[in-house]
Amino acid sequence: MGSNKELLLVHAGMKRVFLSHSVDVMLTPQYYTLKKEELPVKYLYQAKKIAPSLFEGLLEEVGTYEYLVYKEEGKWVFIAYNPGQIRSLLLSKGIKPEEVGKIFFAQQALEHFTAPVLLGEGEALVALDNTVVVVPQAALDEEVKPIPFTNSFTPRTGITLKGMHGGSLLTMKQAIALAVIFIVFAAIFTAEGLRYSKGSNALQAEMQELQEAYPSLQSRIQRESIADKYRSIDSKERRKREIIKSLSGLIFKGATLTSLLVNDKGFKAQFSCSDEKVAGRLSQLAKKEKFPKVKNTGRNSVEIEGVL
Repeated sequence: MGSNKELLLVHAGMKRVFLSHSVDVMLTPQYYTLKKEELPVKYLYQAKKIAPSLFEGLLEEVGTYEYLVYKEEGKWVFIAYNPGQIRSLLLSKGIKPEEVGKIFFAQQALEHFTAPVLLGEGEALVALDNTVVVVPQAALDEEVKPIPFTNSFTPRTGITLKGMHGGSLLTMKQAIALAVIFIVFAAIFTAEGLRYSKGSNALQAEMQELQEAYPSLQSRIQRESIADKYRSIDSKERRKREIIKSLSGLIFKGATLTSLLVNDKGFKAQFSCSDEKVAGRLSQLAKKEKFPKVKNTGRNSVEIEGVL
């Protein structure tokens, strides 16, 4: 079932509103680009992967685009939208981010457009060839009566823009990804701590056995030699923790840690970035942390490595 919030139809000619409650929003075709394709793919994740390639040359080269994909009568429906443009539109109409629940697109409610839905005084939404489009009201058949826009148009699923809830900067997917990364770091810290603890206990037991078997090992020089060996291990483990802490500080919006290798010889971390600007910023931060080797290994990918 759809949301039980009030559904607000937002279009270019809409007047500013003053809300005192949360709403869902439906956008008219001026704010998304639609394509329908018969593709030899079976699963949704496969269709989502090829979505960007279908819109090459069709979208404005301003901002970034995201894609809603679903199946409709044997065809895959692809909707490309610009989150920044949508956010600016909503603010221009007096709709604050925290007042929005879900965002839908008119095409998702195709079956409900059995008659025109008027947009202000000059335009209307109609369904033509299984596509919801905006037409001048002057082009409408006078015998066809328009229908009101109500909550019955609410689709089953919608999108949530980044930062729409309580000023959050992360989407749910990003929050989950960060949580996974932090869990990985916690596991690394735990594993290294256990290994260090086992190593310390083994050294202490070995020292005790040697001291009992060879009383001469109590001499100052020999004790210092054993202590130096112990300190060397402790220093290396501290260095590992410092490196992991520094790498975790390089995770920010748009930069994702995709792989991490830390051993007694050195470390190597691979980051995936959302664009070249983020990759450049990540490289600068890494150099500021004085990592010895920072290099771009591919499109928006940064590799950081060094020795202990």
